[in-house]
Amino acid sequence: MRGKDNMRTAAEVLVDQLGVHGVRHVFCVPGESYLAVLDAFHDSDLAVTVCRQEGGACMMAEAIGKVTGRPGVCFVTRGPGATNASHGIHIARQDSTPLVMFVGQVGRDMIEREAFQELDYRAVFGSMTKWATEIDDPARVPEIVSRAFHTAANGRPGPVVVAIPEDMLVERVAVPDAPPFALIETAPGPAAMAKFARMFAAARTPIMILGGSRWSQAACDAVGRFAQKYSLPVCTTFRRAHLFDSLNPCYAGDLGIGPNPKLLQRIKTSDLVILIGGRLGELPSQSYTLFDIPRPQLPFVHVHPGAEELGRVYSPHLAIHATPTAFAAALETLDLPQTLHGDGKAAHADWLEWTEKPTEQPGSVNFGAIMVWLREYLPADAIICNGAGNYAAWIHRFFRMRRFGQHVAPVSGSMGYGVPAAVAMKRLHPDRPVVCIAGDGDFLMNGQEFATAVQYDLPFVIVIADNGLYGTIRMHQEREYPGRISATELRNPDFPAYARAFGGFGAAVERTEDFPAAFKQAQASGKPAIIRLKIDPEAITPVTTLAKIRAKALADGNR
Repeated sequence: MRGKDNMRTAAEVLVDQLGVHGVRHVFCVPGESYLAVLDAFHDSDLAVTVCRQEGGACMMAEAIGKVTGRPGVCFVTRGPGATNASHGIHIARQDSTPLVMFVGQVGRDMIEREAFQELDYRAVFGSMTKWATEIDDPARVPEIVSRAFHTAANGRPGPVVVAIPEDMLVERVAVPDAPPFALIETAPGPAAMAKFARMFAAARTPIMILGGSRWSQAACDAVGRFAQKYSLPVCTTFRRAHLFDSLNPCYAGDLGIGPNPKLLQRIKTSDLVILIGGRLGELPSQSYTLFDIPRPQLPFVHVHPGAEELGRVYSPHLAIHATPTAFAAALETLDLPQTLHGDGKAAHADWLEWTEKPTEQPGSVNFGAIMVWLREYLPADAIICNGAGNYAAWIHRFFRMRRFGQHVAPVSGSMGYGVPAAVAMKRLHPDRPVVCIAGDGDFLMNGQEFATAVQYDLPFVIVIADNGLYGTIRMHQEREYPGRISATELRNPDFPAYARAFGGFGAAVERTEDFPAAFKQAQASGKPAIIRLKIDPEAITPVTTLAKIRAKALADGNR
């Protein structure tokens, strides 16, 4: 409780700093190690979302950071609370997402005695974060929180962990607030843009790849205009399809898992590859086989906000240290002949052919047909959230992202992300439709956050593809050890009953044609909802079955 003098507890100072830095949403699981912060929340204007597990809380904060470009914030307690939350920290690291996590710590007089639930947070999180620290002096709370926000958001964004000893939080200090943190936009220099212009003007088959973070709707729109002006094919990296309007006549598709073979061929035969924002990690690089390392075999331009990423894996012919937002703005100032450079129209036609119609699949529920129905039914401002699993292949192939921030999913391939992300998105955008697509194994890794959705009256729809398998692992298992099934089968609960037990809406769909009515009923219920789809286990990807994978493996001489 705040005093009448000029003194504040360190916890009050900390919560005040969150307001200074523009934070509106905080996600937490309460713990005795930061009771003073919970008390300070009582008198703040922050929207505090109480979660059911720290992994969910951290993922919710990560989702906020992913779509806003400003650090998402979560609070967790010491020891098991922090280790539970490490799931979200790893996602933020691999996805280049700004995130600040505050962790309750034992009293300073107990440090290094292995007190109850004590951890060395610098050691535990040092390899997963941009910075991990501990506040020992309450007078330094504004300084360290300010640094945490600047560090998390600028350059290549990422997570920061700040440990807060419980005895430090109750000390009273007179200290001024820090100024609000600012996003630093690193702009490309004139010499770099001049060289880029020469390389682009000389190219006949260029292609642009969009990825990473530090984007905005304005930047996405600017790149879209540039692409159309020069008929430049543009593709997006794994789970970054929301960076480019899929109906732009230059969109060439998703460069992720199982991409269109025609897209891969187009990249391989290009005479200029322009990568903006992304790192070209394992998935978009097709396990680092698409380009030679360290020097790509074709002219390669790499634009990235983190100087340390330029040349880290690929040595570009032109490295441009700039944020995507600044580079996109610079593209619009280029004075180039308005002649057609690329073949965007043909690339887009190839993508439409690849994605227009759902593929045939075993069973009475065709997941591809359902994704096609959703893309036609949902408005352009709908938000799609998902975790990881083979089911996501149908999202990537058949849904069409239209605007920035429409797809909220883990580039890191982390399971259990979709439900927490959907909670966060509905808290952030209560008037926009939110749909979570999940697998059965994926859903149950953080399905308890459905209770959070019910508690805060967040009416979004979860569609669960239930095939009774850890499908991705079963697919790999059949390829490497055909017929030797081990540790990949699941016995699932009654998912609609699960939803109703929490106070939500539940429905089961066993035929494709029954899905539209079930989805509309879920929306009309005004409650958080779960629709369970009965998916045939053989329908393992949009293009093959488990039986075909097994047969090929046996023919190839695998075990």
